[in-house]
Amino acid sequence: MTVKTIIFDFDGTLADTLDAIVRITNQLAGEFGYQKSSQEDVERLRSLSSWQIIKNSGIPPIKIPFLLHAVKAELNNQIQSLSPATPGIFLILKNLKELGYQLGIVTSNSTENVMGFINKHGWSELFDFIYSGATLFGKTTVIKKVLMARKLKAEETIYVGDETRDIEAAKKIPVIAIAVSWGFNSRKVLAQHQPDFLIDRPNQIIEAIASLQKS
Repeated sequence: MTVKTIIFDFDGTLADTLDAIVRITNQLAGEFGYQKSSQEDVERLRSLSSWQIIKNSGIPPIKIPFLLHAVKAELNNQIQSLSPATPGIFLILKNLKELGYQLGIVTSNSTENVMGFINKHGWSELFDFIYSGATLFGKTTVIKKVLMARKLKAEETIYVGDETRDIEAAKKIPVIAIAVSWGFNSRKVLAQHQPDFLIDRPNQIIEAIASLQKS
C-alpha cells in the first residue's frame, strides 16, 4: 500500500503534557467534585482504557465538557514550559517531511495550545494542518472531516496516538493505527486494543511505513 499522510495526536504523542494536566485537574478537583490524583493513581489509570478512566473518575458526565474547557484554558498558561513527548521526535518529523509525507495533527486539545507549542519548538513548518475536536471521544468524526476536506484516502493515511481512544478512532474509519508506548496509556493496554503497529521509539514510525509500502 501507499502511505501519503500521517496524522498525529498531540497530548502524549508529540507533547509531554501529562504532568501539567495532572496538576491542573487536581487544582480543579474541588470545583468539579472529584478526588485528586496521586502519582500512584496516575500509574493505575495508565492501565485503563479511556472509557474506564471516565467511568472510574466519579465526574458527572454533564460536567466533562466544562472540565475539558477549563483544563485547556489553564494549559494555555503553561504551554511554553512543555517539552516534546520523547527524545528524537523532532528529527523523525523532519525526516518524514523531507521524504514528502503530508503531516497533520488531530487533537482534543485546543488549536491555540497546539500552535503555541509547535511555534515554540520550531515545528510549525512541519505540519500541513491542525484540526481540533471538541470532545474526548470525537476523534473519529474529526479525522473523517479531515479526510473529506483535504481529499485524502483512508487507505493512504496513518493515525499515530498514545491512547486506546486513538486506536478505536482509527479503526472506525478505518485508517492505519500506530500506537506509541511513550505517552499516557501503558504498552499493555495499548496492545490489548490491537493497533496495526505498537512502537516504543519514534524511528519505528519510519520502519512501520516501510513495511506498509512493501505490502
